[in-house]
Amino acid sequence: MAQPSVQEMLESGVHFGHLKRKWNPAMAPYIFMEKNGTHIIDLNKTSAKLEEACKAAKSMAKAGKKILFVATKKQAQGIIAREASRVNMPYVTERWPGGMLTNFATIRKAIRKMDAIDKMATDGTFETMSKRERLMITRQREKLERDLGSIRDLTRLPSALFVVDIVKEDIAVNEAHKLNIPTLAMVDTNANPKDVDFAIPANDDAARSIELVVKALTDAIAEGLAERKSAKVKDDEPAEEAEEVKASAKAIVAEDEDED
Repeated sequence: MAQPSVQEMLESGVHFGHLKRKWNPAMAPYIFMEKNGTHIIDLNKTSAKLEEACKAAKSMAKAGKKILFVATKKQAQGIIAREASRVNMPYVTERWPGGMLTNFATIRKAIRKMDAIDKMATDGTFETMSKRERLMITRQREKLERDLGSIRDLTRLPSALFVVDIVKEDIAVNEAHKLNIPTLAMVDTNANPKDVDFAIPANDDAARSIELVVKALTDAIAEGLAERKSAKVKDDEPAEEAEEVKASAKAIVAEDEDED
């Protein structure tokens, strides 16, 4: 499982924290120094914490579990959408729908509504509606797609959350806590690392920093998925071999009968 080096983190600005006056004292163990009024994150500790988070994510993926990626800040949206899609994981980048986890049944109901609208568009129902009715339903469909399209395949609660900026996404983190859902997150110097299970001390404002950390995590997930697939193939091999043996036995018996 390849991890970004400290040098790569340095070049991506992972070490830049917030201004000293905005810091959260709970981040003290992860701060290397203060420079020009800005806290500098200890990248050795970032590397160790990132490795822990990646191992956890890989283990979850290997077990077939879903990790929900959450990041609604502009500099993270595109990165999260691309990387989460790459490993077939659900994500939220537009707006966190309040109660998405704690009231998951309602969210699923809204997704089913989206599916129903799609069916109406193909079964001829739209043709029986007025132009105004079609416009209203189409707009409703677009809103549902924007808010929930990326979690359409999430049929049950996720096994974990990965969050970029836990201060901004505090509602998502709080909902996960209420349901005992593990949380992994990039945690900047203005946040409390104790609020999540796997805190990765890192600059959560710069796109390059976010991309480096998120890619490391999704690479780990990809490895977990590959190992899961490989394990399934190995499990299937004995059954396939048994079928081949049976087929060979049948062929031998058939030959003997023909000779008789």
